[in-house]
Amino acid sequence: MVRSTASDTRGTPRGSRGERLADWFDGRLGIHTLGRKYLRKVFPDHWSFLLGEICLYSFVVLVLTGVYLTLFFHPSMNEVTYHGSYTPLNGVRMSEAYASTLEISFDVRGGLLIRQLHHWAALVFIAGMLTHMMRHFFTGSFRKPREVNWLFGWLLLFLGLFEGLFGYSLPDDLLSGTGLRFVDGALLSVPIVGTYLSMFLLGGEFPGDDIVARFYSLHVLVIPGIMAALVVAHVLLVVHHKHTQFAGPGRTERNVVGAPFMPVYLAKAGGFFFLVFGLLTLIAAVATINPVWSYGPYRPDQVSTGAQPDWYLGFAEGLVRIMPGWEIDLWGHTLVLGVFIPIVAFPLLLAFIGVYPFLEARFTEDDREHHILDRPRTRPVRTGIGAAWISLYLVLLAGGGNDIVATRLHLSINTVTWAVRIAVFVVPAVVFVVTRRICHGLQLRDRELVEHGRETGVIKRLPHGEYVEVRQPLDQARLHTLTAHERPGELVENVRSDPPRRMPSGSGPSSS
Repeated sequence: MVRSTASDTRGTPRGSRGERLADWFDGRLGIHTLGRKYLRKVFPDHWSFLLGEICLYSFVVLVLTGVYLTLFFHPSMNEVTYHGSYTPLNGVRMSEAYASTLEISFDVRGGLLIRQLHHWAALVFIAGMLTHMMRHFFTGSFRKPREVNWLFGWLLLFLGLFEGLFGYSLPDDLLSGTGLRFVDGALLSVPIVGTYLSMFLLGGEFPGDDIVARFYSLHVLVIPGIMAALVVAHVLLVVHHKHTQFAGPGRTERNVVGAPFMPVYLAKAGGFFFLVFGLLTLIAAVATINPVWSYGPYRPDQVSTGAQPDWYLGFAEGLVRIMPGWEIDLWGHTLVLGVFIPIVAFPLLLAFIGVYPFLEARFTEDDREHHILDRPRTRPVRTGIGAAWISLYLVLLAGGGNDIVATRLHLSINTVTWAVRIAVFVVPAVVFVVTRRICHGLQLRDRELVEHGRETGVIKRLPHGEYVEVRQPLDQARLHTLTAHERPGELVENVRSDPPRRMPSGSGPSSS
């Protein structure tokens, strides 16, 4: 028996309640059209693409844990006498910010776990962003039309550094207060307006009475709001421009080979989110970080021994520690070059990353769209520049802990400082040259593979007595991967004015 479907007054079948609800939303928001277009969008599959997801999921963990911590933290520098669970500090005068941090750590159920999870997620977030950007840098995915998205990512990294600094300073402990003294000194070194900048940030002479409240507003409201907007814009541009992919069979500049967003990619992404969340929670549960109760409350007349910033700002402190204490007196004013030069160099090092896509496009005269990623070895100059920048960062990071290095290695701190000063100029240059030569060597190796095949280890004797090695030709997929790239114009002699051109199949990578 056939049962007729109930209809409304216009004769249109009603269907189930879920269908009617979906129709209601579709008529007002157009979700069916958007879903049909984007839910089946294809995403390529490669392990390096997970770096961006680690950044996103760490940011989500930061937001969730940050909301929990705001329920118990008191951003005030009013002095109180501590009477809590941590007996060694009972009866000690401290700020409400520090006292509430101790309360979160020892009296709030799960507070210490959430605090440490928040801090570990911040470290992983910034590490993920830096690694994610380096992946984009070495593979050339910042090229047209993704320059704006590269700038969004660069702004996220830049804001993340200061967001970490502000959050690190909120507990008002001795270690974070020492770091704020460093920031205040850097601001005071700025000519003419340095005093005004310090007064504006601190609300008075250091340490002031408003610094925690001001940093709290920046840390939980202003910067996270900007970063959340940049994250959304970043993801939307990825969807709009389509995802980049490595060269391979069937992959061109006009298509994307991979799995659809719904349900394959969404299921993988959901599982990976819980893996990241779980691993961060495990680290927070077993590895103590920033034990503020060991440092004690901040006092301007004290400095904690072995004070070090978090790793992502260590290179900034390294710039100051290795800089000679130069000063210039001009018209009755003292210009402290030993601090001013490093705080100018600090943003310049970061700015170089931000403007590099435009510099490369300018010098290579390449204004075409690119959706296929480069192998780092095919761009020796770019790869050398990236490796040199990383080496400079690591050298400055060692300089930021010159006292710790000297103590652990039983060396003079002057010896360590001078070694770092020399390494700042020597190591990046050496790393650039060595990396560039390694890339050229890998190109020659790929060319040999394409022309002669891979080694089998089998030795054959010919009828006339000669011994030769039997080589196995590469399959077509491998040949395509090794040859489907462009010869960058800036690396080919005598063809600087020619546009980059695609290599013919089987010719091998450029050996120039």
